[in-house]
Amino acid sequence: MKHHTSPSSFLRRSRVSPYLFTFFVFIIFLAVLYSEDLSCLFKLPSLQPGKDPEQQKVGRPASATEHARLPFAVGETEGGCDVFSGKWVRDESNRPLYEEWECPYIQPQLTCQEHGRPEKEYQHWRWQPHGCSLQSFNATFMLEKLRGKRMMFVGDSLNRGQFVSMVCLLHRIIPDHAKSMETFDSLTVFRAEEYNATIEFYWAPFLLESNSDNAVIHRIADRIVRKGSINKHGQYWKGVDILVFNTYLWWMTGLKMKILYSTVPIATQMQRMQGSFNDDVNDIMEVSTEDAYRMTMKSMLRWVQKNMDLPKTRVFFTSMSPTHGKSKEWGGDAEGNCYNETTPINDPTYWGSGSRKSIMQVIGEVFDKSKVPITFLNITQLSEYRKDAHTSIYKKQWSPLTPEQLANPVSYADCVHWCMPGLQDTWNELLYNKLFYP
Repeated sequence: MKHHTSPSSFLRRSRVSPYLFTFFVFIIFLAVLYSEDLSCLFKLPSLQPGKDPEQQKVGRPASATEHARLPFAVGETEGGCDVFSGKWVRDESNRPLYEEWECPYIQPQLTCQEHGRPEKEYQHWRWQPHGCSLQSFNATFMLEKLRGKRMMFVGDSLNRGQFVSMVCLLHRIIPDHAKSMETFDSLTVFRAEEYNATIEFYWAPFLLESNSDNAVIHRIADRIVRKGSINKHGQYWKGVDILVFNTYLWWMTGLKMKILYSTVPIATQMQRMQGSFNDDVNDIMEVSTEDAYRMTMKSMLRWVQKNMDLPKTRVFFTSMSPTHGKSKEWGGDAEGNCYNETTPINDPTYWGSGSRKSIMQVIGEVFDKSKVPITFLNITQLSEYRKDAHTSIYKKQWSPLTPEQLANPVSYADCVHWCMPGLQDTWNELLYNKLFYP
C-alpha cells in the first residue's frame, strides 16, 4: 500500500522551514501565472519600424532590456528623451571639437578657413536636446569599440562629409605611423592600424547602380538608375560591422527619374544608346521621384536583411541634409541665400521649404512595413536651423569663376555642403549616442 508523504513530514525530513517552503510554492505560482510574460521578457527584441520618420529612430521605442541587447550598446538614452529635438547653444569652451588645420583629411571643398572665410562663428554651436544631454564624444572609447571592425558610410558627398568628420574626430589620438587613408575608385579607407579598425566611405549617390557612379566624374544632369542593381555596390559593403546609409540630394532634380528596367549594366546601355541599338531605349521608363526613391528604399532594406548579421551589426540611415538656397524662406533678402549668413535660425518652428516632405513620407511608408532594424538618424530639422554653416563661397571651386560670378557671390555660393569643423561633427555625436546609448 502506498503511503502519501504529508507536507509536514517532508519538512521534518528535509529540515526545510515552513517559510522557505511557502516561498517556493509562491515562486511556482508566479511562474505559472506569468509564464507568457516571462517568455516574452527573454525573447530577443524585434525593432518594428514606426510611422513617423521624423522620430529619433524608425521603430517603436525600445525598452532598457532591448537596449542591452543591441550590438555595441553600453547604456541608454534618458527615458523620454528625443536627442533630435532641441536647440543650438553657443559654446566657446567645447567647440570646435578639432581645428581645421589639425585634420589633413578634409577635402578642399570643405576647408572654409583656408579659403578665406573671415569668421569662425559657425564652429561654436553645440546641439542641446530638450530635457537631456548628449553623451560626450570619446574618441578612445570609440576606437576601442571599433577594434577589429569595419565602419562604413555609403552614399553621396554629404555622407562623405560625415565620414571625414568621423575620421577627424578620431585621428588625433592615433600616432602618425599607425594611420593611413587610401582611395580605391569608389571606396576610401581610413585605417587605424593599432586597432585593426577601418572607417570607410563608399560613393553610391543612389545606392543602386546609376550613371553617376564614377566617384570623380559624376556631374550628369540626365540621371539614370537601374532597378534591382544594389548588389553591384553591395558586394563592397559585405562584412561591415556598422553601416551608415544616406541618399537624397541626387534625387532632387525637379524632373522625373529615369529607371532602367534591364539586366544590362548601365555603362553598356549607354554605349548602345549612342550607337545603333535604339530599341534599347524602350528599357528606360520615367517615373516620379517618389516612386523611384521608394524602389531604392525597398532594395536597401532587402539587402540589409539578406547580407547583414543583424544580431551583431548595426545599420543607420541618415535623413535629408537641408539646403539654404533661398533666404526669403527665413525672412531674409528675396534675392539672397546662405552667403554672408553667420548665425543660426532661432525660430524653433522653422521648417524650411517643405520640399522634402514627400520623400520623408516615402521613408515612413517603406520603413513602417519593414521589420529590418535600422536606426534613423534624423539630422534634418536640427540642420535646417544652420543656414550659417554652409561652405558658401569659401571652398575650392570646381572651375574658374567668371567676372560676372565674382561680382555677385550669391550666384556661386554652395548652400548644400558644410564647413568643417562644424555641423557634421554634431551628426557624428548623434551617431555616437545612438550607437552606444540607443
